[in-house]
Amino acid sequence: MRETAVRVREPLDAMERARWELSAMAGRLRSLETRLADERRKSERLRQERDRLRAGTSVLQRLFPARRPARPVRATPAPVHLYVVIGLDFEPLREFVLTLRERLRVEPGHRPVVLTDCSSFALLRDLGVLLEYLPDRETWEQHRPDRSWEDVLSERLSRLYRDHGAARTIFVDRAQPPTLAELLR
Repeated sequence: MRETAVRVREPLDAMERARWELSAMAGRLRSLETRLADERRKSERLRQERDRLRAGTSVLQRLFPARRPARPVRATPAPVHLYVVIGLDFEPLREFVLTLRERLRVEPGHRPVVLTDCSSFALLRDLGVLLEYLPDRETWEQHRPDRSWEDVLSERLSRLYRDHGAARTIFVDRAQPPTLAELLR
C-alpha cells in the first residue's frame, strides 16, 4: 500500500511544481513585456529629442553660416579629461552627459571622454561627448572568467590615456554624480 501512496503522491507534487514554475514564468514574461514597452517609450522619447536638437542645429547653421578663415589657423587642441562613470544606469548616465555638455558650453576648456559600463551608451552618441564602453563586471565575469575585470579596467584606462593623451581623470561617484556647478570648479 505504501508504494501505491508514494507513486500517486509524486505526480501530484510534480504537477504542483510545474504549475508553480509556469506561473513564475508567466509573471517574469509580463515583467519583461512591461520593461520592453518602457524601453520602447524611452527610446522614442530620446529619438524625438535627438531630432529636435538636430533641427535646432540646422536652423542655427542656416541663420549663421560658418565663415571660413582666409588662412587655416592651427590651434593646439584642448586637453582631454577622462571621466570614469562606472555603475550608472542609462538615465543617470544620460543626465551626466547632458550636464557635461552644458559645462562645455559654459567653459569649453577641455575635450571630454567618458568611460562607461552602461550597455545603452550608444543612445547617447549624438550628444557631442566621446563615449568609450567597457562591459560591466557581471557581464565580463560571465563571458570571460579567465581575466580579472579590474585588470581589464586598468588596461582600458591605460589605453585611453595613451590614445587621447588625457591630462586629467575624474572618477564620477555613482551615488551622487556631479552637478553643473561642481563640474565648473
